Amino acid sequence: MQQIDFALRGEFITLDALLKATGLAGSGGAAKALIASGRVQVDGQDELRKTAKLRAGQVVAVQGARVRVLSEASPASESPERQQSPP
Repeated sequence: MQQIDFALRGEFITLDALLKATGLAGSGGAAKALIASGRVQVDGQDELRKTAKLRAGQVVAVQGARVRVLSEASPASESPERQQSPP
């Protein structure tokens, strides 16, 4: 199973936008169709709301992939160079 870590840039991201941003759906329309088909789970539960707000700590499963939603400042999502402040 493919594991993807996704770092938020704000408080939340909608489910359809996450699928598009991670490349699991080729377009917004494809993301919405995928969700409507019942093939997307959030935290182990089927999710049919296309604009469900996802926050750090949640896990999305779809098509053999798992996406962990991380906070922007999460060390697991950034390389050591990005963690340092610019000079």
